[in-house]
Amino acid sequence: MGSGSTVERATEGTGTGGDARAVAPAGLGPGDATAAPGRRRTWGLVALLAGAGILHLAAPRPYDAIVPRWVPGRARGWTYASGVAELAVAAALAVPRTRRAGAAAAAALFVAVFPANLQMAWDWRTRGLAARALAVGRLPLQVPLVLWAMAVRRGVPTR
Repeated sequence: MGSGSTVERATEGTGTGGDARAVAPAGLGPGDATAAPGRRRTWGLVALLAGAGILHLAAPRPYDAIVPRWVPGRARGWTYASGVAELAVAAALAVPRTRRAGAAAAAALFVAVFPANLQMAWDWRTRGLAARALAVGRLPLQVPLVLWAMAVRRGVPTR
Protein backbone atom coordinates (compact mmCIF):
# COMPACT_ATOMS: atom_id res chain seq x y z
CA MET A 1 0.00 0.00 0.00
CA GLY A 2 1.16 3.48 -0.79
CA SER A 3 1.13 6.52 1.44
CA GLY A 4 0.10 10.14 1.18
CA SER A 5 -3.11 11.21 -0.47
CA THR A 6 -3.63 8.15 -2.66
CA VAL A 7 -4.84 4.71 -1.87
CA GLU A 8 -3.82 1.86 -4.09
CA ARG A 9 -6.38 -0.86 -4.52
CA ALA A 10 -5.38 -4.17 -6.07
CA THR A 11 -7.70 -5.57 -8.68
CA GLU A 12 -7.48 -9.19 -9.61
CA GLY A 13 -8.75 -10.93 -12.70
CA THR A 14 -8.03 -8.09 -15.10
CA GLY A 15 -7.48 -10.48 -17.95
CA THR A 16 -3.77 -9.72 -18.09
CA GLY A 17 -2.82 -12.55 -15.79
CA GLY A 18 -1.13 -10.06 -13.49
CA ASP A 19 -2.01 -7.81 -10.64
CA ALA A 20 -3.07 -4.37 -11.83
CA ARG A 21 -3.22 -1.44 -9.43
CA ALA A 22 -5.85 1.30 -9.57
CA VAL A 23 -5.06 4.56 -7.81
CA ALA A 24 -7.80 6.79 -6.36
CA PRO A 25 -7.59 9.83 -4.10
CA ALA A 26 -7.96 8.92 -0.43
CA GLY A 27 -11.58 8.94 0.66
CA LEU A 28 -12.94 8.80 -2.86
CA GLY A 29 -12.54 5.16 -3.77
CA PRO A 30 -15.51 2.86 -4.25
CA GLY A 31 -14.64 0.90 -1.11
CA ASP A 32 -14.55 3.92 1.19
CA ALA A 33 -17.69 3.64 3.30
CA THR A 34 -17.21 7.05 4.94
CA ALA A 35 -16.85 9.18 1.81
CA ALA A 36 -20.49 9.20 0.68
CA PRO A 37 -22.01 10.09 4.08
CA GLY A 38 -19.49 12.91 4.50
CA ARG A 39 -20.30 14.30 1.07
CA ARG A 40 -24.04 14.05 1.71
CA ARG A 41 -23.60 15.80 5.05
CA THR A 42 -21.60 18.61 3.47
CA TRP A 43 -23.72 19.08 0.35
CA GLY A 44 -26.93 18.87 2.37
CA LEU A 45 -25.71 21.77 4.48
CA VAL A 46 -24.67 23.68 1.35
CA ALA A 47 -28.15 23.17 -0.11
CA LEU A 48 -29.89 24.22 3.11
CA LEU A 49 -27.86 27.42 3.44
CA ALA A 50 -28.04 28.32 -0.26
CA GLY A 51 -31.79 27.77 -0.29
CA ALA A 52 -32.28 29.87 2.84
CA GLY A 53 -30.06 32.61 1.43
CA ILE A 54 -31.98 32.72 -1.83
CA LEU A 55 -35.30 32.88 0.05
CA HIS A 56 -34.06 35.73 2.25
CA LEU A 57 -33.21 37.73 -0.88
CA ALA A 58 -36.13 36.72 -3.12
CA ALA A 59 -38.95 36.84 -0.53
CA PRO A 60 -37.71 38.94 2.39
CA ARG A 61 -41.03 39.99 3.95
CA PRO A 62 -41.53 36.96 6.27
CA TYR A 63 -37.96 37.30 7.48
CA ASP A 64 -38.31 41.05 8.07
CA ALA A 65 -41.14 40.29 10.49
CA ILE A 66 -38.96 38.16 12.77
CA VAL A 67 -35.95 40.47 13.02
CA PRO A 68 -35.88 41.38 16.72
CA ARG A 69 -37.02 44.95 17.32
CA TRP A 70 -34.02 45.65 19.55
CA VAL A 71 -31.63 45.14 16.62
CA PRO A 72 -30.57 48.57 15.32
CA GLY A 73 -31.34 49.55 11.74
CA ARG A 74 -34.00 48.46 9.30
CA ALA A 75 -35.25 44.89 9.36
CA ARG A 76 -34.90 44.58 5.57
CA GLY A 77 -31.20 45.35 5.82
CA TRP A 78 -30.75 42.55 8.35
CA THR A 79 -32.80 40.18 6.21
CA TYR A 80 -30.63 40.87 3.18
CA ALA A 81 -27.44 40.66 5.26
CA SER A 82 -28.43 37.26 6.64
CA GLY A 83 -29.29 36.06 3.12
CA VAL A 84 -25.90 37.16 1.82
CA ALA A 85 -24.20 35.56 4.83
CA GLU A 86 -26.00 32.27 4.18
CA LEU A 87 -24.94 32.30 0.54
CA ALA A 88 -21.34 33.16 1.47
CA VAL A 89 -21.20 30.35 4.02
CA ALA A 90 -22.71 27.92 1.49
CA ALA A 91 -20.04 28.93 -1.01
CA ALA A 92 -17.29 28.46 1.59
CA LEU A 93 -18.64 24.98 2.38
CA ALA A 94 -18.72 24.07 -1.31
CA VAL A 95 -14.99 24.71 -1.79
CA PRO A 96 -12.72 22.10 -0.19
CA ARG A 97 -10.05 24.67 0.73
CA THR A 98 -12.52 26.78 2.73
CA ARG A 99 -14.85 24.02 3.92
CA ARG A 100 -13.50 23.85 7.47
CA ALA A 101 -13.84 27.61 7.99
CA GLY A 102 -17.20 27.57 6.24
CA ALA A 103 -18.49 24.90 8.60
CA ALA A 104 -17.39 26.92 11.62
CA ALA A 105 -19.06 29.98 10.09
CA ALA A 106 -22.25 27.95 9.55
CA ALA A 107 -22.33 26.98 13.23
CA ALA A 108 -21.81 30.61 14.24
CA LEU A 109 -24.52 31.75 11.82
CA PHE A 110 -27.02 29.27 13.25
CA VAL A 111 -26.32 30.68 16.72
CA ALA A 112 -26.50 34.29 15.46
CA VAL A 113 -29.98 33.89 13.95
CA PHE A 114 -31.43 32.30 17.08
CA PRO A 115 -32.77 35.64 18.41
CA ALA A 116 -34.97 35.86 15.27
CA ASN A 117 -36.44 32.45 16.12
CA LEU A 118 -37.11 33.65 19.67
CA GLN A 119 -38.78 36.77 18.27
CA MET A 120 -40.96 34.64 16.01
CA ALA A 121 -42.01 32.40 18.92
CA TRP A 122 -42.90 35.46 21.00
CA ASP A 123 -44.80 37.21 18.21
CA TRP A 124 -46.75 34.08 17.28
CA ARG A 125 -47.76 33.18 20.84
CA THR A 126 -51.36 34.33 20.23
CA ARG A 127 -51.81 32.65 16.85
CA GLY A 128 -53.47 29.30 16.25
CA LEU A 129 -52.08 26.07 17.61
CA ALA A 130 -50.34 25.05 14.36
CA ALA A 131 -48.57 28.42 14.01
CA ARG A 132 -47.52 28.41 17.68
CA ALA A 133 -46.22 24.83 17.32
CA LEU A 134 -44.20 25.82 14.26
CA ALA A 135 -42.72 28.89 15.94
CA VAL A 136 -41.82 27.07 19.16
CA GLY A 137 -40.72 23.94 17.31
CA ARG A 138 -38.08 25.91 15.44
CA LEU A 139 -36.26 26.82 18.65
CA PRO A 140 -34.71 23.42 19.48
CA LEU A 141 -33.88 22.82 15.80
CA GLN A 142 -30.96 25.23 16.07
CA VAL A 143 -29.09 22.68 18.19
CA PRO A 144 -28.94 19.94 15.52
CA LEU A 145 -28.07 22.57 12.90
CA VAL A 146 -25.06 23.69 14.94
CA LEU A 147 -24.07 20.06 15.54
CA TRP A 148 -24.44 19.33 11.81
CA ALA A 149 -22.11 22.19 10.93
CA MET A 150 -19.57 21.06 13.53
CA ALA A 151 -19.73 17.49 12.20
CA VAL A 152 -18.88 18.81 8.74
CA ARG A 153 -16.00 20.79 10.26
CA ARG A 154 -14.65 17.71 12.05
CA GLY A 155 -14.88 15.70 8.83
CA VAL A 156 -12.57 18.04 6.94
CA PRO A 157 -8.93 16.94 7.12
CA THR A 158 -6.44 19.52 8.33
CA ARG A 159 -3.44 20.29 6.18
